[in-house]
Amino acid sequence: MSASTDKLVQSINDVLPQTQCTRCGYDACLPYAEAIATQGEAINRCPPGGPEGIEKLAQLTGQPVTDLDPECGSFGPVLVAVIDEAHCIGCTLCIQACPVDAIVGANKLMHTIIPDYCTGCELCVAPCPVDCIEMQPTDISWTPALAQQARARYEHRQARLSDAHGEDLHTPAARLLSTKPELTPLADSDAQERQARIAAALQAARARRKK
Repeated sequence: MSASTDKLVQSINDVLPQTQCTRCGYDACLPYAEAIATQGEAINRCPPGGPEGIEKLAQLTGQPVTDLDPECGSFGPVLVAVIDEAHCIGCTLCIQACPVDAIVGANKLMHTIIPDYCTGCELCVAPCPVDCIEMQPTDISWTPALAQQARARYEHRQARLSDAHGEDLHTPAARLLSTKPELTPLADSDAQERQARIAAALQAARARRKK
């Protein structure tokens, strides 16, 4: 990559909101910036950036201003994830999914989300086996300062995981494997016992939700 192209990539990445939500179809904000700069990718694939973000990208790239691609989602208020802690079973899947280390918890212990660090990416919602995470709207305006904080936390997480495992983490599968918690007695048990204990935990969580 030439120096001029690298500079363009960095400028584009600086404009992106750094939520790392993957709604653009890329693994994070930086790969999307690289695709715009080097492959002519469309600049209207970032819902968190909204119309203002598209205008800024148009100024940088010379691409025309267009409406947000509806296949990527819609622009809306800043959301924050909230865990219903009474129903959390401590599976750690949301911790593994969070790109900015905004979730605190441990295996088989209750998890909680630090709202000041949450980017609203929603990546923690789908992995939750008991549906105890929901996205709630806020009155927060996503500022460049918040974007910079999110970017720093994302890069710090990537560097930490790469150092710990000695590998590049360019794909969701690689990141998932690299953030798996240490083995517990459950992991050491046989398959039938594991299935029974997981089923019991899910049944108990669902029963609490019904109450």
